[in-house]
Order: sequence, then C-alpha cells, then structure tokens
Amino acid sequence: MTDHDPADAQPPKRSSTRRDPDSHEAPFLQRLYDRPFVLLALGLIVMLVLFTGWGLWEVMTLPEATLP
Repeated sequence: MTDHDPADAQPPKRSSTRRDPDSHEAPFLQRLYDRPFVLLALGLIVMLVLFTGWGLWEVMTLPEATLP
C-alpha cells in the first residue's frame, strides 16, 4: 500500500456548464457604463438625431400658410 499525501490531492473538477468567476467577461452594458466619454458621445448623437428629425418632421407637416 502506498502513502497518500493530502497535499497532492487535486480538487474535484468543476462542471463545464459553470463559469469560472475569475475568467468571466463583464456584460455589454456594464462595459458601456464604464466608458463615460462613449456615453457622452452617444447622448449627443441621440439628441442631435432626434431633435433634428423632430424639427424636420414639424417643418414638413406644417400646413400651408394663407397669404393676405
């Protein structure tokens, strides 16, 4: 019979369906929130597109004015 050293014992293998907490990647929105300048640029672009589109829509849908 051989001596069994507990220090040489390997930990049980994890199931392949579980993620290793040390090697997981952050979710997309968390990575986005970690970049304030990207959020600033997105906010400006969204405001520019929406307000410009809204203004163009208002001008295009104005009724024709009657002249005196």
